[in-house]
Formats: sequence, structure tokens, C-alpha cells
Amino acid sequence: MPGRTLPTLPSAEVAAHNTEKSCYVTVGTKVYDITDFLEDHPGGGDLILQYGGQDVKEAMEDPISHAHSEAAWEVLDDCLIGFVATEKVLNAVMKSSDPFAVLPMEPGSQGMRELEKTDSAAADEVKARDQAVMNGVEDSDKTVYETTGMSSADDLSKETDPTQDFKRHKFLDLNRPLLMQVWNGGFSKEFYLQQVHRPRHYRGGDSAPLFGNFLEPLSKTPWWVVPTVWLPPVVYGTYLASQNLHPMALPGYWVFGLCFWTITEYVLHRCLFHIDQYLPDNRVALTAHFLLHGIHHYLPMDRLRLVMPPTLFIVLATPFWHLAHTIFFYNWYAAVAAYCGGIFGYVCYDLTHYFLHHKNLPLHYRELKKYHLQHHFMDYENGFGVTSRFWDRVFGTELPPPPMPKVLKTQ
Repeated sequence: MPGRTLPTLPSAEVAAHNTEKSCYVTVGTKVYDITDFLEDHPGGGDLILQYGGQDVKEAMEDPISHAHSEAAWEVLDDCLIGFVATEKVLNAVMKSSDPFAVLPMEPGSQGMRELEKTDSAAADEVKARDQAVMNGVEDSDKTVYETTGMSSADDLSKETDPTQDFKRHKFLDLNRPLLMQVWNGGFSKEFYLQQVHRPRHYRGGDSAPLFGNFLEPLSKTPWWVVPTVWLPPVVYGTYLASQNLHPMALPGYWVFGLCFWTITEYVLHRCLFHIDQYLPDNRVALTAHFLLHGIHHYLPMDRLRLVMPPTLFIVLATPFWHLAHTIFFYNWYAAVAAYCGGIFGYVCYDLTHYFLHHKNLPLHYRELKKYHLQHHFMDYENGFGVTSRFWDRVFGTELPPPPMPKVLKTQ
């Protein structure tokens, strides 16, 4: 099959594609159109847009900000649309006895030799690469975690081929409604847990079908629904309590509820969502597990299944309403204030969870993002804190830093 003939683009044209509607980046002479990938980037689209129209090789290899894995480079390869006529390329063309060895396609072996004459550093880099290939040495020392089959957060956004995945693992077909496949699959608990914690990514970053019928919309919750639904009751409940509590007492009860949420978050995540090993080995238990949290580990970058649907949260929150009134039995309004603080903590948790998966964040939250994504690609049996790793430290479930990938890519 003949190869694609790709155009050579002027550098000015490449630089002009730097918006969310059309975003190009370059690595050396290669030009990539990554517009469709902006929303699926684990660091958020804003982070990529900072480099719109520019070369991203240095940024992708920077071990301080985040050295990218092989999967990230493979995603780029799928987005290749042409080659850029950089100053170095143009100089090489002008001096070359065979300009078409350099342009219009990716430089061939002769073209590379011409380019190397203009940049001794590039020549050394290519030589090292060729020697590594000859010696059978990989470009990176990549750790693949046995429990997830992944090596880094970038792997979470690498699109899964549904046909090949189903053929290989004999688990779930991403092209068909998932819930009934779990129910009718006849999976053993051991096989189910092994597969559900090996993340997949649905094509285009969309949501895979869960029910496949009129119930489908109920399984999808945009992040903004959480504050829209729950902040008004929190404000009203806090106001109601303020009318019947001493001004100095209200903040104490409210902050107590907020702090209580942090341990609740940890306990729910560890002892309910990850009750994995204590699940009964039957399809009722496995299907319930899949609905509650399994689908999130199976498709962790699904942006519409990252926050809790209001109906499910009402079920989980009702016992805590009764618990608050049991603890503060002596004052109904004190219980309401504490409960409102707890619900506010939940809102912060769900929003944080969404942003950790899909937004570029300030420095502190960037570290939290790396930590939480480790829970998905590295070790789902530890790292249960989402808004904080405090309780992980207390209970000995804190994740260690992953080994630093050593990715060396040449242009």
C-alpha cells in the first residue's frame, strides 16, 4: 500500500493554528493537528493551547513538568498532517544537491544527512538513536504495572480499539451496552476485578453505552450539575441554622461537618467503592460494583461519569442525615449546620475529582492530580484520598511516587 504524501506547511501557517478550534503543534519538522485531543488531554486542553503553533518536544520530555510516555507519542503519531518548513530545513534545502530528499515529505536518509550537516547536535542525537536501534535498545525504560497494564497517566487517554480489546480479553465490548454484558457475562469475581481495573478509553473521548435504552441519560452527569443541585440547599440550610444558633457556634458545627466529610470520603472510597476482595462471587454483586465504581475504573476519562448522579448521592447521603441528628440530638439546627458543612465538602470533592481528570490546575492541585491518576494507572488498592492524601498517610495507604520515565525522542 503506498504511503501518504503529506504537505510541507509554512512555519507562519503552523504558528497561526493556536486556538481551541484549530490547534497544531510540532516536534522537529513534523506537524500534528491535535484539535480533537484537547478535551481528552489528562492535563486539560488549556495546557496544550499554551504551546499551540509551537514545538512541544522539550515540554513533552521535561521530567519536571511531566515526561510523557510512549502512549503520548503514539497519540501524536496518529495526528500527523505534514511537515513544517523551519529555517533549518530551508537552509538544508538551499544547500542540498537534492532538495526533494528533504521536502515535501518527511526527510529520507539522504535528507536527514543534509539536515544533520546544519546541526551537529542533531547529528549526534540521530547517531545515538540509530545505534540504540541496532543494539535492540528501547527508547525508554518503561514500567508497566501488572494490575492495570499501564505505565503512566497518558495511557489513560490512549484510545481503545473495541474489536481488538474484546477479542483479546473476552470481557466487555465497548460497542455494545455494558451493563447487560456484566450481568450476562458469567464472569468470575477474579476475572472481573482483573479486567475492570485495566482502564480503557472510549473512541473520541465520548461515553460508552451503559444501558443502551431510555435510562442512558440517567447515567451521565455533567460536572456543573453537582453545584447547581446541592449548593442552594446548603446555603438555605446554613441560613436556617444561623437564625437559631449562636453566631460563634454556627462556624464550629459547619466546619465539623466539613472535616467529617474528609474521613467519610476516604472510608467510602476504600470500604465501599473498593470493597473488591470482599465482593460475593455472583453477578448481582459484580453488576452493583460495576454501577457504583467499577465503570469509573474501566473508563476513567469518561467526563460524564466522573461525578455522582444526584439520585445516587441522595441514597448515600440519607444515612448521614440521620447520623448528624443522632450525634447532635440536643439541637436540630446544630445537626443541620454540620450536615450542610458535610454536603459542601462533598461538592468540593466531586468538582475536584472532575478537575483532576480533565483540567489544567494550579501547582498544588497538579501534584494532587498526579497522585489521583496514579490510583488509576498504577495501584487501585492504595491512594484513596481525592481532595487530600492526609488519610492515606494516617492509614498507611499512601502511594509512592512512580518511577520517572526516561523518554528520549528524536525529531
